[in-house]
Amino acid sequence: MAVIPTNSEQTRLLARLMRAEAEGDGEMGMLLVGNVGVNRVLADCLDFDDIRTIEQMVYQSPGGFEAVQKSYFYQKARERDVRLAEKVIRGLQYRPAEISLWFYRPAGDCPPTWYGQINSGRYKSHCFFIPTYQECPNVYTR
Repeated sequence: MAVIPTNSEQTRLLARLMRAEAEGDGEMGMLLVGNVGVNRVLADCLDFDDIRTIEQMVYQSPGGFEAVQKSYFYQKARERDVRLAEKVIRGLQYRPAEISLWFYRPAGDCPPTWYGQINSGRYKSHCFFIPTYQECPNVYTR
């Protein structure tokens, strides 16, 4: 059962985003990016208070994803990528992104905070960041 509203087109869109943002970090890296995307749809807080669909999340501006500006984002979703997207849409969560709303790829170590958000951990090339419960309870209560 899906934890966010979706259809096959939106699932493929999320799959394309996951691949474009984290294919170099393997399947787990892609799942972590998917967790961030699902969390943004669920969040209803901070920069994401008007985000209700995968499409709104992917194309959010400002604050969206750099990958949508790159040609490789527009490649057709592979079935393997769609299966990964379906996992996070069903609510599977992976550490350190289970409640993360942000990630980025630093040149060096992950900072302890990023724009006031707490570092929840690193996976390969990406650092993940979470809001406080007071700022965004919805990501803590699913």
